[in-house]
Amino acid sequence: MEIPAIETASKTAIKAFQDQELQKLMQYLALNSPYYQRVFKEKNIDVTSIKTLDDLQQLPLTTKQNLQEYNDDFICVNRRKIIDYVTTSGTMGKPITFALTDKDLDRLAYNEATSFASAGLDEEDVLLLTTTIDRRFMAGLAYFLGARKLGAGIVRVGSGLPALQWDTIHRVSPTALIAVPSFIFKLIEYAKKNGIDYKNSSIKKAVCIGESLRNSDFSLNTLGQKITDLWDIELYSTYASTEMSTAFTECEHSRGGHHHPELILVEILDEKGQAVAEGEAGEVVISTLQMEAMPLLRFKTGDICEWYQDACPCGRTTLRLGPVIGRKGQMIKYKGTTLYPPALYDSLNQFEEIKAFVIEVFTNDIGTDEIIIKVASKDDSIRFQKRIKDHFRAKLRVAPKVEFKDFETINALRFPAMSRKPVLFFDHR
Repeated sequence: MEIPAIETASKTAIKAFQDQELQKLMQYLALNSPYYQRVFKEKNIDVTSIKTLDDLQQLPLTTKQNLQEYNDDFICVNRRKIIDYVTTSGTMGKPITFALTDKDLDRLAYNEATSFASAGLDEEDVLLLTTTIDRRFMAGLAYFLGARKLGAGIVRVGSGLPALQWDTIHRVSPTALIAVPSFIFKLIEYAKKNGIDYKNSSIKKAVCIGESLRNSDFSLNTLGQKITDLWDIELYSTYASTEMSTAFTECEHSRGGHHHPELILVEILDEKGQAVAEGEAGEVVISTLQMEAMPLLRFKTGDICEWYQDACPCGRTTLRLGPVIGRKGQMIKYKGTTLYPPALYDSLNQFEEIKAFVIEVFTNDIGTDEIIIKVASKDDSIRFQKRIKDHFRAKLRVAPKVEFKDFETINALRFPAMSRKPVLFFDHR
């Protein structure tokens, strides 16, 4: 699949194109969205005055709380046009239902096919899908539609079941995985225990979802390094969400996830709602283009990223997003230090003895944040506990409380009922 022309155009051409798409979005919302019609009226916004990306600052932000409270008011079409319903995972609160029309599903397929192409996949590849396609989950559906659009083969095994994954690899010889990074590590462990020659399997690369692979300088983080040390495959990181219906996927140069300007407007904002400079961290705020059922305007994702727009050797000239540093709502202020859960995950992943963990945050008696890390470990000695805390002090300058639990207890916490992915962070504040 060739790179879409807009993704290699000049910055001036991309901005002009997006200015036009913004005007179309504003007109569409004014005609069809009960929620935005009300907002425009209450804020006295003349949609015809919004002509360029620079005018976005005149518009209010849309929050996850808005979506939760007025979910149905965001729907812009007659329900007879809705083909599919999906929900968010509810990681940060009440799940939100999203409706998609036939046109929206075509857009989703285009997005994922283009993203797969960024990762060097084409019609010669066969993809092993290790994420669920059911349970109202958008990601699995998107990957299936995208592979079909790309012309690649796909085999839908779903989540878990390492034995079935390896049997499928033996039978079908897929060339690439679509997987959560920690699950790739489990596949390696299963193969080693069961005498499977995984290093000489048909798998050559993996498109990784749901967990970060890289540090802010784009080097592999602990989990990514562990995988590549054991298995010589190419890893590609991707960032997406149900609200976006769009993915930011790395190319072979591993310099951040590429933006599809034909599908989404992106702003990176500071705490005051002002744009941050290139290379600085801010909250990702998006406006979806070409969405029919539930387009969003200036939606605050809660994800903190850095952005870059220097030239990429792959030829794309679009904005790139760095790894997700954390979620705004999950920021922890601990003993004067600001932390996000991914930094804690990376530190814990450096210990071979740790089999599983969860992190709990709560407000203590004096009104400040407290952290408890619950760990299932091969070594539950006081000495090992001290090693963990010393490591945290060295890396993050603070040492949270560490408690050892049996593996069954930790696993039950990590996989609550109806969860579609592991839950590692519990915020009780």
